[in-house]
Amino acid sequence: MVNKLIVGLGNPGAKYELNRHNAGFLIIDDFACKHNINISKKRELCIIGNGSLKGCGLMLVKPLTFMNKSGFAVQRLLAYYKLEPKDLVVVHDDLDIEFGQLKVKQSGGHGGHNGIRSIMQSLGAGDFTRLRFGIGRPPGQMPAEKYVLANFSCDDEELGRVIERGVEILETIITEGNVAAMNRFH
Repeated sequence: MVNKLIVGLGNPGAKYELNRHNAGFLIIDDFACKHNINISKKRELCIIGNGSLKGCGLMLVKPLTFMNKSGFAVQRLLAYYKLEPKDLVVVHDDLDIEFGQLKVKQSGGHGGHNGIRSIMQSLGAGDFTRLRFGIGRPPGQMPAEKYVLANFSCDDEELGRVIERGVEILETIITEGNVAAMNRFH
């Protein structure tokens, strides 16, 4: 039984694999690896994997619709599994947070993030949890679109530490709730 839908936002394909915009995919992949969840089954324009954590049935989701159209796939999965937006956790990159910072947010607006905007439009509301992965602002006059589609500029070890921390926060959200995650990691 699926109790929580955990969606990592990103763009499909090897070309985008280590892009800043794929921060959601990176955390979902690491979480899946740590908890032996195989994300390989195609369903509703996504790649999914089922598992559980301390009795909570999980579905890990990586939409194949590209970032700006993520909402359609997420909405269809929520409807199929008869879940509410409160059962949804979305992991995504955030330009307004410094690189390496991770923040939990319950509800709210899209903050200019097109993947979150798409989900909100499809669901008709923003009442879901977000785990925001700070990527910082683009340098100089670089357009945001170019910056988010570029690879991370830090070393693998530093990026790995941030992803590990994201997995810890996600585990806390699932097992103890948003308030516990905010209190412990903010």
